[in-house]
Amino acid sequence: MCAERIQRMLTAIMLGIALMFMAQGAAGDALSMKIGVGLQVFIMIMLLIWAFTNFCPSLWFFNKVFGPCDWNKKEPSDG
Repeated sequence: MCAERIQRMLTAIMLGIALMFMAQGAAGDALSMKIGVGLQVFIMIMLLIWAFTNFCPSLWFFNKVFGPCDWNKKEPSDG
């Protein structure tokens, strides 16, 4: 695994968790709705920070731990 892929998976997981909380909120749980909206706002703020400053804290951390992706690397063939 490499940093960019892990960061994208983490973003997708966080959006799924926010969706789960918002669905529970739509079923009548007000606290779940607040948590879901809060997570969505947090993700949106982090994406805006990344867009305007070209700095993503999670990507910075994952680059330190896992290293960046090498997108030009060829995958080994089966044959």
